[in-house]
Amino acid sequence: MDKQSSLLVVNDLEHMFSNRGQNVHVFEKCSFEVAPSQFVAVQGSSGSGKTTLLLACGGMLAPSSGEIHFQGNDLFKLPLARRTRIRSASIGYLFQTLELVPYLDLTSNVKVGTGVSSIVANQWLDRLGLGDRSRSYPGELSHGQRQRVALARAIAHEPALVIADEPTGNLDSRNSEMVFGVLKEYAQEGGAVLMATHEPQPATFADFVIDIENLDLLKARNR
Repeated sequence: MDKQSSLLVVNDLEHMFSNRGQNVHVFEKCSFEVAPSQFVAVQGSSGSGKTTLLLACGGMLAPSSGEIHFQGNDLFKLPLARRTRIRSASIGYLFQTLELVPYLDLTSNVKVGTGVSSIVANQWLDRLGLGDRSRSYPGELSHGQRQRVALARAIAHEPALVIADEPTGNLDSRNSEMVFGVLKEYAQEGGAVLMATHEPQPATFADFVIDIENLDLLKARNR
């Protein structure tokens, strides 16, 4: 698979930070590709670098070395303004912290940063079982419901790539299966999904699973 056919190409990515004068490697020599219609899961224990990897792939955190190509662009060689435009138009994010705006209702939360209409926002809320709560506020919802609002916001503008960081970390099995199912459907419909998790369940949904703690072996398994 080459850069033209792949949506996301990660080449020899490394990230490190300094701790009391010593360089600590978060991950080393990380290489993989994600094509349209693929669902790729990144697994590893807490602190293994999954979030750091996703932030880099989404153009939000420059790696220490290596390259990240998205839609044929070397992300961190682009001017910041152009990289921001690409991220806004073509990448959807589902953060661990959800990042919902407490003083906006659900419809407005889905619209924030996506540019979609109220009609589209409400269609996604309805698809995720929240159609009757569109005028509610995040503080009036359960955690699982708030997670579904964040998921709607991540995919409502139909980005080429959805990046999801531990999207089911605090959800019950029913809500977890709903989130996994929607992400899988999104990939089947032509989008791409890159998801970090420490749970074994995504292996049953994903096309590939990358073990970030064994990158020398690059355990990417085709399901």
